[in-house]
Amino acid sequence: MVASSDSMLSGALSGALSGALSGALSGALSEAQQSGAQSWVEGLAYLHRFSQIELQPGWRMHEGELAIASTSPEYVPTAADWQNWPTAPFNDRRHIVWEAGKQVLWLGQRFSVPATLFGYEVQDHQIRLDLSWWADSAQIFVNGNRVQTGDLFDCVTKLRLAERAVPGQVFEIAIRFTSPGHDRGALVLSQIRFEAIEPGACPEPGFVADELAVLGCYLQTFQPESLGTFEAALVPLRRFWGRPGAEDWASGAPLIEGSDPGRSDLDLDLDLELGLGAAITLVEALGQVRDRLLPFSPWLKQRQISLLGHAHLDMAWLWPVADTWEAAERTFESVLQLQEEFPALIFGHSSPALYAWLQVHRPVLWQRIKDAIVAGRWEVIAGLWIEPDCILPNGESLIRQVLYGQRYIEKAFGVKNRVAWLPDTFGFCHQLPQILKQGGIDYFVTEKLLWNDTTKFPHQLFDWRLASPSLDGSPDSNTLTSYMSARIGTQIDAVQMAEYACQWEASTGILESLWLPGVGDHGGGPTREMLETAQRWARSPFFPRLEFTQAHDYLDRITQSPAPADPNHAPSPTPPRPTPHLESRLISRISSRLLHHPCRSKTPQPTSRSLALPGRTVCGIGHDRHRRNLSQNCD
Repeated sequence: MVASSDSMLSGALSGALSGALSGALSGALSEAQQSGAQSWVEGLAYLHRFSQIELQPGWRMHEGELAIASTSPEYVPTAADWQNWPTAPFNDRRHIVWEAGKQVLWLGQRFSVPATLFGYEVQDHQIRLDLSWWADSAQIFVNGNRVQTGDLFDCVTKLRLAERAVPGQVFEIAIRFTSPGHDRGALVLSQIRFEAIEPGACPEPGFVADELAVLGCYLQTFQPESLGTFEAALVPLRRFWGRPGAEDWASGAPLIEGSDPGRSDLDLDLDLELGLGAAITLVEALGQVRDRLLPFSPWLKQRQISLLGHAHLDMAWLWPVADTWEAAERTFESVLQLQEEFPALIFGHSSPALYAWLQVHRPVLWQRIKDAIVAGRWEVIAGLWIEPDCILPNGESLIRQVLYGQRYIEKAFGVKNRVAWLPDTFGFCHQLPQILKQGGIDYFVTEKLLWNDTTKFPHQLFDWRLASPSLDGSPDSNTLTSYMSARIGTQIDAVQMAEYACQWEASTGILESLWLPGVGDHGGGPTREMLETAQRWARSPFFPRLEFTQAHDYLDRITQSPAPADPNHAPSPTPPRPTPHLESRLISRISSRLLHHPCRSKTPQPTSRSLALPGRTVCGIGHDRHRRNLSQNCD
């Protein structure tokens, strides 16, 4: 198995890296520049083959439940069982798929650790198993032990198989999947990844490739005149990218022009006209490139990607309400445990209904959460009783959502919430600014306005201003600062984070973005692997600063920065549309019971936690802000 795995690597590797940067390439560069940039993007993708092994082609499969597993649920198939199973086919997207309707699929594979990958020594590297699936349930077994379970929402894992790779070490991996009732199942990705772990050592080729992709994305977007310097610095790596026009590079054919089968690819002499000398190794080439690009690090470190751990939890969707309570308890226990191991972790969660249930039924857990809130490690971003639909319910229902949510949070935890956290709500009525402002809320947060493949919502930070008269006649009481967030349910993926941060900065002029790592929909939250990966990227000189923060503090920082002076970023007001508003009598009656104060007390000091070095704090943010003033219905 290992021979075939060593010689194959999914085209998804180059596709993922190239796709992640496609947005920055188009629009930022000329056609000629795009062609050159695409070349190095594809070249960097080749570097992943030196520290990653694709497993997709090597799985053996058995469709349906195993007869012995039906009578012995703890039974785990071994290589002796699956060696006679047929090889699992995959489609043109390299996904292994099987039928819908809660159908069982068993997969098995035996993996032996190599000494090198194309000449790169992986001995003493950490070994991880990366899996991604679409399945109602997943059970993962390594050497006969169940090591992890998952489902439709907890569908990505990066398991640590070993702290240090030992050549010849064997891992027997088995997976039991059940397809969703409404859709076919799929194993989307499976690979082995080797990570360098020695302090101060050069990272493995795949990590360096992602570092260079991040820097390239920022240069393409904000400093394209420096791309020539960037590409020149990559010259030592070019002979490790594979020859132009090579045949299917997943076929195992030699990837370096003129390579001698009797020699390691990494020992090939480089062209003397490049002035690089002879017999340079990949490790030396990686070190040279990083040293040459190090002067860009201070420019990149002006930027910051703030993190807030998150776990979206629908109160009821594809599961009974009882599952919601179980998912909430499991999620919150997991977060508190991780905070003991990772003191930097700050977690934010909404829905006072969940906190109220815990207070009655799990008082010990509720008290631990309260202690974390007091310590600044847990943020209540509650606003409304749950995260409701905001277009179908009537006005009084929405008002009571705010009333009960705010009243409970202040009474239970002694805090005032100024954020309406509605990332997964599908519609927003035009009266929301007035209702939320009357309830003491300053910020409206969602990602759903960006969910449109036809009519693109053009703004990420803007004032949502109600055209109808406000209750008290004040223009401020019907204007709500609105923020379109990053996607929820995300991993710590450096290239995706950089692409988002570049797009955010290009749109707003703000150098600090917010990322929301954590498994979601059915709860889950951040994972240990996410936090370990974040720590690693915080140490990289080719990545923006990483800090955990609270949503309130982040929103306060980005809205207190001065408006941009660039006339091209001037506000573009939209003519107001006449819209009906709620019955004044109804609002007056209900809102009189709300918290009338707008909670505009002294701005709290930023709460942030460093991922890299003890004592690091968030630097003051003094950059421009691109803010839109809208007088329109944003539903």
